[in-house]
Amino acid sequence: MGELRIAVTLFDVMPRRNIMSSNILIGGLIQNGDLESARKVFDQMPERNVATWNAMVMGMTEFEFNEDGLSLFSQMHGLGFFPDNFTLGSVLRGCAGLRVLNIGRQVHGYVVKSGFEFNLVVGSSLAHMYMKSGSLGEGERVIKAMPIQNVVACNTLITGRAQNGCSEGALDQYNLMKMAGFRPDKITFVSVISSCSELATLGQGQQIHAEAIKTGASMVVGVISSLISMYSRCGCLDESVKAFSERDKADVVLWSSMIAAYGFHGKGEQAIKLFNQMEQEGLEANDVTFLSLLYACSHCGLKDKGLEFFTMMVEKYGLEPRLEHYTCVVDLLGRSGCLEEAESFVRTIPVKADSILWKTLLSACKTHKNADMAKRVAEEVLKLDPWDSASYVLLSNTQASAKRWQDVSEVRKAMRERRVKKEPGISWFELKNQVHQFCMGDKSHPQSMDIDLYLKELTWEMKRRGYVPDTGSVLHDMDAEEKHYNLAHHSEKLAIAFALMNTPEGVPIRIMKNLRVCIDCHGAIKYMSEIKNREIIVRDASRFHHFKNGKCSCGDYW
Repeated sequence: MGELRIAVTLFDVMPRRNIMSSNILIGGLIQNGDLESARKVFDQMPERNVATWNAMVMGMTEFEFNEDGLSLFSQMHGLGFFPDNFTLGSVLRGCAGLRVLNIGRQVHGYVVKSGFEFNLVVGSSLAHMYMKSGSLGEGERVIKAMPIQNVVACNTLITGRAQNGCSEGALDQYNLMKMAGFRPDKITFVSVISSCSELATLGQGQQIHAEAIKTGASMVVGVISSLISMYSRCGCLDESVKAFSERDKADVVLWSSMIAAYGFHGKGEQAIKLFNQMEQEGLEANDVTFLSLLYACSHCGLKDKGLEFFTMMVEKYGLEPRLEHYTCVVDLLGRSGCLEEAESFVRTIPVKADSILWKTLLSACKTHKNADMAKRVAEEVLKLDPWDSASYVLLSNTQASAKRWQDVSEVRKAMRERRVKKEPGISWFELKNQVHQFCMGDKSHPQSMDIDLYLKELTWEMKRRGYVPDTGSVLHDMDAEEKHYNLAHHSEKLAIAFALMNTPEGVPIRIMKNLRVCIDCHGAIKYMSEIKNREIIVRDASRFHHFKNGKCSCGDYW
């Protein structure tokens, strides 16, 4: 920084300045993050060349002033300058940042006319633009049309698939990359470890972690952050803590990842303790840090502490809350039973509430069995997203809990008329790198009959010890026998039975579920953990539950 000050002083006293000296100073200012001063030098230049425009366009997009970067590119082109591969790469990154597919396609046309279509830098930036803008197919076609492939091209494909929810495809591409002889780098590992996190495939995640260690990428901050998230989402919080503790250095992203991991596992006090430690070490929290803290407080019943953090975020750190922060506050209030306060909060926030925010309040209505508010809130959700199946199900279940069967019928009729289908409850368990999936009523698994028999014997032992099926969890108007059968075959119970049958005694088992675990299953799994002397870890749609010795880590607050 001292050398830059000297350079600025010399530049100011130069009797004659040329394009080269100005370009050098602009580049130095941008490298040091002083974009404002770089723009002043740029604006004062009587003459500019392509390198000048490149430096400013790249600087603007690098610091995410993407609209300004695209505006400069338009001026450059209008003045007759011919962009090169560096200009086009920066412009396409700007389009990706803004996710403006229409402008990106126009730039693509210019790329083709200029003959840069098969340039590796431009081609990868073009593919990245399409994928970041949600057009995975167009991005893949760009990469596959390139005559030469390299690590950057492979990473673009892997990252694009991961960002577009195609986690299995990202892992497939990773294997193809290795088969082609390319050496994965830190960017590769961040994407593939994140894909393992999304799929909750612990075996593959551990294998890729070992490969990252071999290449020396495992100590890169971005890779460590991905490892923390992956182990956390696969139910291995201790491994997340280990990855965090073995770091050489840490930035705010790494600390936020660990705070989020604690929150996801219901360890609110540890999340708060880590935040306090982070502040003591002089690291400044960002909006993601506070999002993780609010989530942690919400899932541990720490309402007052969560509201305190929300105030701190705004008043002490000067951060403007995003819609996600407001959603967390609604969740915080809703879970704690403050439904009226939560609804009032939604209706007074300075941003337009989306369907997710309203659905968060609707979920709280179901938890606290407030059928009247649920009906009112559901109307708000369905105005924004008339085909959201979860909202219909939440409303139906809330009305069913109140035994309002006529209202339930009306909700289901509306679903039929709009052809909205309920998302089925699915649970899965990974055994020897193979994922076994279970759904209520599905008999397709090879061990289906054995699982049924095992569950009957286990349920008999559970009842002997005091387990009483919670038939209130069956939200259909049916007789007692049907309700008992329905409860006994929930997907998580089938998955747990399979896991207990196929793993050694004493080994913890980790079950994943796409929906929220029901009250009956939650109580039943407590008995299972005690009877079988096993730690049973269940990840549902909102958090992890660690069942051990007949108790759950959530303290029945989820």
